[in-house]
Amino acid sequence: MTAELAFPLAAICGYLAGSIPFGLLITRAAGLGDIRSIGSGNIGATNVLRTGRKDLALATLLLDSLKAGLVALAFGMLAGREVGFVAGAFAFVGHCYPIWLGFKGGKGVATYAGLLPFVSLPGFYVAAPVWLGLFALTRISSLAALSAATLVAPGAWLLGERNMFVIGGLALLSVFV
Repeated sequence: MTAELAFPLAAICGYLAGSIPFGLLITRAAGLGDIRSIGSGNIGATNVLRTGRKDLALATLLLDSLKAGLVALAFGMLAGREVGFVAGAFAFVGHCYPIWLGFKGGKGVATYAGLLPFVSLPGFYVAAPVWLGLFALTRISSLAALSAATLVAPGAWLLGERNMFVIGGLALLSVFV
């Protein structure tokens, strides 16, 4: 597959995969109605947790993570790491701005986290303990997410990530988390 075809195809497929509103679909299937009408109004796992259904929040977290990870993995295997990153990055964009929901989605924390192990293990090795540690200390998901996202790119570089396309992309995405 040529780069001229691979990058736009990865972006389109990534965006469409990312725009699947798993939080909304799961809560509706469970009979809880529209998740956007409670809490923050977002479709992500943190807002699903506000319903009191930890099982649904976990399912949302896993599916939102996998939608970025799987497209990144698939396109990375087909056309290279950078193309895989583009697919996963556009899944993040699709989650935050889904076409099906008037471009109002989630914050993208789980989707961003799902992208990391497939495009930058050093980035994942930075983000995971930062998020887990801060969340354990503060119980504030947004603080943990913002801190982890802020440290991903420089931390990945310190741990040996040298692909500047990936580091720059991670830094750019972290601005939107």
